[in-house]
Amino acid sequence: MSDHAPPKPYVWRNPLSVWGTASGNNEAPSTRVPDPRDTWQKNTAFKVATYPVGRLKYFLIWPHHGNRTWDRTRWWPTRRNLLHVKGLYNRKTAIPEKKILDRRPIYWVLSLILLAMGPLLFPQTQMNALLTAGATFGIFAAINVCWTLIIGTASIFSLATYAVVGTAAFVTSLLSIRLGLPWYALPPIGACIGLAFGILIAAPALRLDGFYYALLTLGLNELFRVFFTTSKQFGAASGGLYGADSFISQNWLPLTQSMVAYYASLCLLIAALFLFRFVNGKRLGRVLRMAPEKHEAFAAACGVDFKQARITIFLLTSVALGFIGGFYAALYRGVAYSIFDFQTVLLGLAMITIGGIGRAEGAVLGTLVVIFLRDVLLELGPWRYLIIGSAMLGVVLFLNNGYFGIRRQFNAWRAKKQGEWRSTRTEKGGETLAEEATESNDKDALYFRRFDKVQRDYLKGLITSEAIEEHRRQPLGQHSEGLERILLYFRRAKLEDKYALHRAGPQGPYKIIAFSGVRGVSPRLVDDREFGTLDEAYHAVFMRRVHDLLES
Repeated sequence: MSDHAPPKPYVWRNPLSVWGTASGNNEAPSTRVPDPRDTWQKNTAFKVATYPVGRLKYFLIWPHHGNRTWDRTRWWPTRRNLLHVKGLYNRKTAIPEKKILDRRPIYWVLSLILLAMGPLLFPQTQMNALLTAGATFGIFAAINVCWTLIIGTASIFSLATYAVVGTAAFVTSLLSIRLGLPWYALPPIGACIGLAFGILIAAPALRLDGFYYALLTLGLNELFRVFFTTSKQFGAASGGLYGADSFISQNWLPLTQSMVAYYASLCLLIAALFLFRFVNGKRLGRVLRMAPEKHEAFAAACGVDFKQARITIFLLTSVALGFIGGFYAALYRGVAYSIFDFQTVLLGLAMITIGGIGRAEGAVLGTLVVIFLRDVLLELGPWRYLIIGSAMLGVVLFLNNGYFGIRRQFNAWRAKKQGEWRSTRTEKGGETLAEEATESNDKDALYFRRFDKVQRDYLKGLITSEAIEEHRRQPLGQHSEGLERILLYFRRAKLEDKYALHRAGPQGPYKIIAFSGVRGVSPRLVDDREFGTLDEAYHAVFMRRVHDLLES
C-alpha cells in the first residue's frame, strides 16, 4: 500500500454563483492551474542588463507660439522654410513646443559669419598670406560646389571642370587685353563661353557613361592645356596670360588689395551656394534623387526624364563655371597654365572627396582643408601633399561619403549594433527594451506590451496535452479554467491576421482564412486543407493559435 493518498479531483467553481448571477454550471471538474501572480513576480524581479548605446539625439526646442499667427519664412524662390520646424506636444509638461529638425541653415549662417570675421581673427604677422589663401579658398570652393552638382546631383563623372574655368579665364583675359573690355564684362562673357563649352561636352554625356566619359573629359582637359600652352596669342612664352582689367587697383596698399580679393571671393562662394540650393533643392534635384546611378530604368518606368534633368544641370553649372573663370581673370588680371595641370584636377577631386561628394558643405570643408595644407602650412614642404593623399585615402577606405558623412555612417553602425545586441537577448523582461522605451511617446502602449508578454508567458504553461484533448472533444461549451483562459486570450486578438473559417457550401467543407485587418482587402487563405465538420475546423484553428502562441 502507498503512504500517499490519491490526489483529490480539482473542481472549478464559478465565482458569480455566490450572488446567483452565474449562467451555466456552478461547478465543473477541471485541472489545476498555476497562480498568475507567480509569473508576474518572476517577470518583475528580472532586471535587464543595459548597454551604452550613445546619447539621445539632441534637438533645439523652444516654447510654442501660442495663439499668435506663425508666419513661416521661406527660401526664395523655393517653397522651403528657413528652418525645418515641427510642432509637437510634450506629454510630460503638457505644453506645446517647436522642435528644429534640420539645423544645417544655422550652421551655414554661423560658418559664413565666421568667414566674414576672418580678417579680424588672423594674426597680424600672417595677415597677407592668410588673406591670399582665403581668396584662393573662395574661388576653389565655388568651383567645387558647382563640380559637386555635376558629380553628385547629376551623376555625371566629368573631369573637365577646370578646363571650363581655364578656357573662360584665358579667353576673357585675351579680350580684355586686346579690346580693352572692363572687368565687369569679363564674368558675363565667361558665362557665355562656359555655356558653349557645356553644349560641346554635354552631347557625349548622353552616349557615354561613368569611366569612359571621365576619360573623355580628362582628354579634353589635356587637349586645351596643350593648345593654350603652345599658342603665342595666349602667352606661351610667359607662362600665362596677364594684363586684363581688374576691380582691384594697383595703387592700393597690398593689404587692401588682399582684403578686397578675400571678400570678393567670399561673395562668389555665397553665390555658388545659392546656385546649389536653387538646383539641388528644387524640382531638378528631386527628379535626380529619384533616378540615382544604376536605378535609371526604374525612374524611366515611373515617367522621370532624368536625362533632360542631368543635361540641364550640366549646362547650368557650365555657365556658372564660365562665370567663375571670368571672375578669376578679373581678380588676378589674368590666368596661368597651371589651372589645366593634372595636379589641379587631382587636388580638386581630393577636395570634394574629403568633404563628401554631393554635399555643398562637403565641398567647402574639403576645399578649406586642402587649401590650408597647401597654401598656409608651407613649412611642411612636400609632406603637405602626402597628408592630403593620406586624408583622401582614409576617406575612400573607411568612410562612405566623406567627413560630413561620418555622423550618418556612425548612426547606421550604432543602429546595426543595437539590433545585434537585441537579437542576442532571448529574455527581455518585457516586450520593450530599456533603450527602445525612449523612442516611444505613448507609455500606455509600453505597459500594455509588457502585460501582454507576461500573460503569454503564463498561458504557455497552460498548454498541456490534457487541455488540447479537452478542446478536441468539445470545442464549444463549458471548459476547464486553464482552457477557458487560453480561449479568452485568443478571442480578444486583433483583427489583423486573426483566423476564421470559410464555408464552401451549406454543409461544408471548411477552410482556414486570416483577415487582413484593412478595410476593402480580402482575407487570405491560410491552408489548403479542408475539414468536413465544424468541430474539426474549430480545433484546427485552435491548434494554429496555440502554435503561434508558443512561437511568440
